[in-house]
Amino acid sequence: MLGQCLCGAVTVEFQAAENKLSACHCGMCRRWTGSALLEIDAKPGSVQYEGPVRTYASSDWAERAWCDTCGTTLWYHLTLPEHDYYSISAGLVEDAGGLTLGTEIYIDVKPDGYAFAGDHERKTKAEIEAGFAAFLEGAQT
Repeated sequence: MLGQCLCGAVTVEFQAAENKLSACHCGMCRRWTGSALLEIDAKPGSVQYEGPVRTYASSDWAERAWCDTCGTTLWYHLTLPEHDYYSISAGLVEDAGGLTLGTEIYIDVKPDGYAFAGDHERKTKAEIEAGFAAFLEGAQT
């Protein structure tokens, strides 16, 4: 998949890990994007980019990136050693790569003002954070 930011200064090329979109409703993603982060998980090792990218370490294990020229949201990236995980902003790719929504996470902290239609997987904050805690524990051993 090939994508670009609003001004075209940053280009991103990657392979989708799965043929679906995901939406994250966590507080950080909502503050960062103004809504849910609609994203495409990238296949490990496939992300390549060019242009003026800036990053912010939003936690001890992840960073968020944007175009330093126009401010377009680019990706969420795990920075743990030996983990190559990128959630690429679906808005970078024309027609979101033609993918449909497959998963919503942090569904129980989503604002009441909007909802995504359709039958797809929905996970709560507790479900996601339990899985993430196990993931982090495994990364530290």
